[in-house]
Amino acid sequence: MQKSKIVIVMPAYNAAKTIQHTLASIPQELNAKILVVDDASTDETVSIVKKLGVEVIQHQKNCGYGGNQKTCYTHALKTEADIIVMLHPDDQYDSRLIPALILPIELGICDIMLGNRIRSRKEALEGGMPLYKYMANRLLTILENLLLGQNLGEFHSGMRAYDRKVLETIPWELNSNQFVFDEELLIQSAFLNFKIGDIPVPVKYFKEASSISFVNSVIYGLATLKMLLFFAIARWFAFPLKRFSPKYS
Repeated sequence: MQKSKIVIVMPAYNAAKTIQHTLASIPQELNAKILVVDDASTDETVSIVKKLGVEVIQHQKNCGYGGNQKTCYTHALKTEADIIVMLHPDDQYDSRLIPALILPIELGICDIMLGNRIRSRKEALEGGMPLYKYMANRLLTILENLLLGQNLGEFHSGMRAYDRKVLETIPWELNSNQFVFDEELLIQSAFLNFKIGDIPVPVKYFKEASSISFVNSVIYGLATLKMLLFFAIARWFAFPLKRFSPKYS
């Protein structure tokens, strides 16, 4: 098997306390290109990344989590990457597992791979995941599995890997600039019949790790339900929604 070319993109915002350790823990044997996109941080994120010799793109104004990823993927697709990995820079996900994450894509088994933090309820809660987030994660994941015909451990992971063809096909540019961008991309992927898989990863919630507020979590959940409604309209009523059509169809 020919070794894949990997690009790891990191959508960063005020990640000065964690990004150095996150970068240091990425396996060297991947020989991956790393790209950090800074979303107008007000801390030392950019200076730390530059000192480490890692490429960084700076937004002059905050574009939101989804807007940040749009910049990530736009630039990643300009490279010769076969696989694009999205990794949060807050050290919440174990970077050492990236080789296992990308292997099913390299073997042609899956097109998208997720890091699943919820192997068991006990591990998720002991890892610091707030109870309300655990419950919301479970309920939304069950609903998404049922509607999308999947069997994933969770849909709400910040550790993902995409085959290049996924990002070349899905019109993710039409998606939200906010947190729901991730869910919109997965729902579009399911609609277009891309194969999605996952691997177990540890749960690590701690003070320095980024985490959306309760209010934003509610907004995120409602936006996810809205996208699922669009999926149902497009799939069951064959209504031609542009965001569910391949870019080059």
